[in-house]
Amino acid sequence: MKLLFLSNGHGEDEIAIRIIKRLQSSPHCPDITALPLVGNGYAYTRLGIPLLDQGQKMPSGGFITRDAKQLWRDLREGLLGLTSRQYRLVRNWGQDGGKIVAVGDILPLALAWLSETDYAFVGTAKSEYYLRDEQGWLDSSSMIDRLWGSYYYPWERWLMAHPRCRGVFPRDSLTSKILQQWSIPVVDGGNPMMDDLLPSITGDFPQDCLTILLLPGSRFPESLHNWQQILAAVTAMSGRFPDYKLEFLAAIAPSLPLASFTAALTSQGWVEHSTNKFICQEVFITISQTDYAEYLGRCHLAIAMAGTATEQFVGLGKPAITIAGSGPQFTAHFATLQQRLLGCSILLGDSAESVPDKLEYLLQNPPKWQEIAVNGRQRMGSAGASDRIAQWLLGNFCP
Repeated sequence: MKLLFLSNGHGEDEIAIRIIKRLQSSPHCPDITALPLVGNGYAYTRLGIPLLDQGQKMPSGGFITRDAKQLWRDLREGLLGLTSRQYRLVRNWGQDGGKIVAVGDILPLALAWLSETDYAFVGTAKSEYYLRDEQGWLDSSSMIDRLWGSYYYPWERWLMAHPRCRGVFPRDSLTSKILQQWSIPVVDGGNPMMDDLLPSITGDFPQDCLTILLLPGSRFPESLHNWQQILAAVTAMSGRFPDYKLEFLAAIAPSLPLASFTAALTSQGWVEHSTNKFICQEVFITISQTDYAEYLGRCHLAIAMAGTATEQFVGLGKPAITIAGSGPQFTAHFATLQQRLLGCSILLGDSAESVPDKLEYLLQNPPKWQEIAVNGRQRMGSAGASDRIAQWLLGNFCP
């Protein structure tokens, strides 16, 4: 059996990889190929997964739905030609008898449908938490949202309810419950984002030492601009919390140029104390491209301008203070949507200078930490989703 994974972004590639690793541990693993719709598919090639086609990086990084200017830049860089080529590839794949697992949003889902073969869908981008929680609709939900009944639009639900769509894996239990109102083959398997993380300290109220994670995102040069905002927030915290020993751990994506981030540190007065460890006014920032999972586990809270990384951190039961950037990903609109998705676990600041006030609020409200811990785990789920999805695929989709 041949199985093609379609994914449209770095985070989606990583989720697909988690599922593929579980499939590969089975003696009945199908013949797996990948087609990254956005980017070069480094996550797949790193694991030795063959690519159906070499991807192409676009100026938007895959976030064209949030900015018309980014869409125009992508069109000038050949988006239509790329999409046309990908369409032909998936059609040929279906005609040759292969099956498809689409990971992401409507783009891989629609391409899977166009293939005229059987497909499964791992929905990573959409959640009912954007519109409602367990108590009902959010005040920000529009009348049209409520009329349509779900954050998944009717045409997306049609693609998921199609007879060739054999299984749909929403990212959380609330979304699964809502989609079950229609004739959609929903499997509440959980969220693969929470797999492969290291054991974590609890989200309990910190006592005298506060370890803070810095997450600037993974797309360059946006991540460097985010980094400069985050450093301004760290500077604004200087002297505000004399009762706490502050330590900062910065997780920089391996694909980013580390020298640019260390240069930004030194330009703002930080001095290298030891390898990749900087000091300013008796406060340390340690910067790493290899200790992401460890840092997620060690830190009490995060100052974040990232997507998937922020969600994973919140899923461990911890709070994140976020600041809107200039994009193309982490815009004010994106940050607001992320706050809806993750609820009380996100404290959205107006600027870098507002971050100390958000932290002070948390430190003055110890019961809030327990509320945040419960909320994050409920919205992001527990580990094990990749195993559950892989077992379903082996037993029901490609036996």
